[in-house]
Amino acid sequence: MLIGMIAISAALSAAEPAEPPLRFERTRIGDVTFEAAAAFDVNNDGRLDIVSGGCWFEGPDFVRKHKICDVMRVDDYYDDFSCYPMDVNGDGYLDVITGGWWSGTLRWRENPKGKPVEWVNHDIDKCGNIETTRFWDVDGDGHVEIIPNAGGNIVAYRLIRGPDGKGTGTFDKHVIKQGGCGHGFGFGDVNGDGRGDFIIPSGWLEAPREPCKQAWTFHEEFNLGTTSCPVLVFDVNNDGKTDLIEGQAHGYGLNWWEQKVGSDGKRTWFKHEIDPDRSQYHDLVLADIDNDGQVELITGKRYRAHLGRDPGAMDPIGTYYFEIDGGRFRRVTLDYGWASRASGVGIYLWIADLDSNGWKDIVAPGKEGLYLFRNLGR
Repeated sequence: MLIGMIAISAALSAAEPAEPPLRFERTRIGDVTFEAAAAFDVNNDGRLDIVSGGCWFEGPDFVRKHKICDVMRVDDYYDDFSCYPMDVNGDGYLDVITGGWWSGTLRWRENPKGKPVEWVNHDIDKCGNIETTRFWDVDGDGHVEIIPNAGGNIVAYRLIRGPDGKGTGTFDKHVIKQGGCGHGFGFGDVNGDGRGDFIIPSGWLEAPREPCKQAWTFHEEFNLGTTSCPVLVFDVNNDGKTDLIEGQAHGYGLNWWEQKVGSDGKRTWFKHEIDPDRSQYHDLVLADIDNDGQVELITGKRYRAHLGRDPGAMDPIGTYYFEIDGGRFRRVTLDYGWASRASGVGIYLWIADLDSNGWKDIVAPGKEGLYLFRNLGR
């Protein structure tokens, strides 16, 4: 296990943060190279554990490693492109929702109630090659649906719950858009009607009043290319209209797109560059890392996203957060360097306060290894 104290540095803007910099302790967890991870209490002992691919590491020190199951490997990929905790069968233990490109299968791994045995895999659907999976409350009932970025479609899978509100181990399926959706997607209220809309690379899908029963309306308004999973829907400049934050998952660039609405009601989008000089921004998360009451953008480079064939693939990797100040983004570098000694953020990172010190930590998986950036505060 590699442990080191790192001092973060600010870049991209001449203005230094007003507050003293945060301190992070970087630890390489075990010797695994899955690209997705999460933190949750696996064995119900009251402590958060780290789960990644075919294994989990027991908190609070994450030294003791437990096997979950074997995961299919192709080249240096594992068929495990997301990691989300959900009590699928209602037994009081959190299971894992995952899925992969190679199998084209969305599935859940059943937690054996913390016992030292392998987890059973259950297929949910053969939905096509899965780039990653996200979890958003599409129908507004307070529970997230499962949405894989797969097969060029937008499909929501809803856990069926019993009268007691617990999961039954089964799902229903609602097709929102069939075909033409491409790489990358997002979810959020674009038009301010209180309902979440879907972002796809070529535009957005407007939610109807009954999102899982009625047809969605497509608005072709932009072209985001091979954009990130997810695209974030967020009011960047505090003008009351939601904007988009997206990275180029298989090329150079991190951008935000400003939404403007004319007097005629026509909506237009203006692209602003945040960081044009780094590539493979595949996963993006908004969270308050520095406890100032405002969210930051946490992201980094996905190492060897296409086995070294992407533009900038051989550049150094890094993990960053960006302070957002009315459209002025300031990059704070947590880690940067070659993959032999530094960390990116893989395809599915996780933010949580793992040590209960009041500061959110970053779990960063990837082909270069599984890293924990423990936030020690100011």
